[in-house]
Amino acid sequence: QVQLVESGGGLVQPGGSLRLSCVASGFTFSSYAMSWYRQAPGKQRELAAGISRRGSTNYPDPVKGRFTISRDNAKNTVYLQMNMLKPDDTAVYYCNVALGFQHYWGQGTQVTVSS
Repeated sequence: QVQLVESGGGLVQPGGSLRLSCVASGFTFSSYAMSWYRQAPGKQRELAAGISRRGSTNYPDPVKGRFTISRDNAKNTVYLQMNMLKPDDTAVYYCNVALGFQHYWGQGTQVTVSS
């Protein structure tokens, strides 16, 4: 079955960096776009970054220039490099893949930006 396992979250000071990883299994990873979403307390889940199967990327305005999504098809892994982190980036970060109309999610990894 489809599994997405995130890691790399933690507590970081404002201005710091973190790299999240998501290891995928149960489907042909190289054939699908992958995304990172995030959900802050009391807020809706929102897109943080997306990458197509060919490597094209897209970012919402709040993270442009600070976050970088990448993928390693040989390792079935998608990454999210987060730089210049702000307190507003505090959230649970989820890995996502859409296989047809079915969305799959990882368990999430907590990112807390605080001094």
